Amino acid sequence: MHIGEMAEKSGLSSRTLRHYEDIGLIPATGRTEGGFRVYTDDDFRRLMTIRRMKALNYSTAEMGELLALLDIVESDAPTQQRSDARGTLEALLEDARIRREKLARQVERADEFLGILRTRLG
Repeated sequence: MHIGEMAEKSGLSSRTLRHYEDIGLIPATGRTEGGFRVYTDDDFRRLMTIRRMKALNYSTAEMGELLALLDIVESDAPTQQRSDARGTLEALLEDARIRREKLARQVERADEFLGILRTRLG
């Protein structure tokens, strides 16, 4: 799919897609003979992983590290390397859980504030 289609499907802007490619979060895409970017289903899956990490406030550097570990786990790398990457990801799972809890508390506070406004406005 072309960049416009990927932007629409992923909910990310074309500019963001180009930026992610420039900084290495997604691999350089294939190109048509006319030079248009072409994205694959694997690119879409990777972008959805990035979007979800973004929701937990991971920096692009942290995203890159996590994606590299996922790439190793899902590759045909030597068993020890895949095992080490899996162990690191399992440890990082706790960090993601803590980030999610923090986000849930922020949503609760936002809901409380909305309730205060509704109450005070009658």
